[in-house]
Order: sequence, then C-alpha cells, then structure tokens
Amino acid sequence: MPENTLPAFARAVALGVDVLELDVVISADQQVVVSHEPWFSAPICRLPTGEPIEPAHELQHNLYQLSYAQIRQYDCGLTQHPRFPKQQPLPVYKPLLREVIRQTEAQVAQLGRSAVRYSIEVKTEPGGDDIFHPGPAEFVALVLAVLGEEQGVLERTTLLSFDERILQWTRRLAPNLPLCLLVEDGRPLAEHLAVLGFVPPVFGPNYTLLTPELLREVQALGMRLVPWTVNDEASMRRLIQLDVHGITTDYPDQLLTILAGQRQG
Repeated sequence: MPENTLPAFARAVALGVDVLELDVVISADQQVVVSHEPWFSAPICRLPTGEPIEPAHELQHNLYQLSYAQIRQYDCGLTQHPRFPKQQPLPVYKPLLREVIRQTEAQVAQLGRSAVRYSIEVKTEPGGDDIFHPGPAEFVALVLAVLGEEQGVLERTTLLSFDERILQWTRRLAPNLPLCLLVEDGRPLAEHLAVLGFVPPVFGPNYTLLTPELLREVQALGMRLVPWTVNDEASMRRLIQLDVHGITTDYPDQLLTILAGQRQG
C-alpha cells in the first residue's frame, strides 16, 4: 500500500501488527499531517492537476507553507513507488494524525483484538526550523495535543526522533511518555546520549549499525532496542535471535510469518 496512508495502516492492522510506526509533519494551519517528508516527494506524489512533480521543484511543495485543505488536493498513491514494485496504486492523500488514530481504533474494536500502540516519529532538523516545520516546542505541543486530550492514546504511544531537541522538549511537556532516540550514523552511543542529556527508554538504530558491542551497551543501559527498517528475511531472523524488543519493517506480513513459524516450532 502507498506509504503513510489510511489504506496502508488498515492493511497493517488487518495483518495483526501490534504497533503502527508513522511520521508526522505540520501544515501551515497547524494541523498534524502524516507524511515522511515535510514536502511532496516527487517520486510518489502528483500535483492537484494530476501532473507529476518535477524533482527539482519538490521542495517548493512545502507542507508547512500549505493549508491542510491544499495538501488534500495532492495525490500520493497513483504513482508506482520505484522501490516497491508490488505496491498497489491507489488514489490517496496524506491523512491527518487524528484520522489515522480514529480509523485504527475503530478497526481494532471491530476486529475485537487488543489495542495497538503508536510509534510517532517527529520529523525535524535545526536547519528546517520555521522553514519546513515549527520549532521543537511548538511541534511537540501540537502532536501531544492530538495524542492526549483529543484522541486519548498517549499512554499507548512512543515518540521517536533523530532530533535530540524534540526528545528534550517532549520530556519537559510529557515526562512519562516513552521516548526513542533514532540514529543513522556510526557515532558512539555515548556521544548521542551526551548531546541528549539523558538515557531514553528506547534506542532505534539503523539495523545495519547493530553490532554485538552496541547490543551489550544498550542492554547495560536498560534501553529497549527497536532497529529500523528491516526488509529482508535474513536480517529479520538475525535480529530476532538477538532478542531485540521490536522490528520496524515495510513488510509486516513477512515478519509476522517468520514469528508465527517460530512459535509453532
């Protein structure tokens, strides 16, 4: 299914996942929008006219400069994703975070299964402040408002970010909310934690960074380990053997099949 869309989340819930991982950005009218980038990605999105977006101009289609009504006019599902040849082309839009939660909660209730958790990645970097997104304090407040008072799923949510500032602000505003530090570089874990200023409950490295030494270091600090994004069966099996706490994948069907087979064995 097209990424970060209502059909994709419905499919994941139908398969039986226990956590939905998704990315959020902010619109010009302060709506929390589910999107991997704070702009319309040229490889997968189309203009409201139906025409493709020129790669050189994609940053001009900045979600932080568009109202959500304008954002809804773009399509992000009819163009085949170049890295996912089995993806089904569908006419879809970028949904609001509240839409995803409402759909998921209703679907879970209808299926009569246990409540799912949410892993919400806040997409920011210092150079993008007030250009592609608000500053950390405002961004975090907007997301927490949807998850907490509005939708009531805060106790089932982990907030993720590569940006230490987001985790620092979230700790101030919601001290009991589980936080996950995402990492994609080879810097020592101690350096990341020194910048962050505390040890978060969850560590989320790119799975290719995971070594026995890093695993022992994470375990010694008492953090849960959830590597990303694991899309091949061999890596899934290796990480399961390492007894990680979770695996983020674009192919939950494959991972669930592996887990089911191990339980039967």
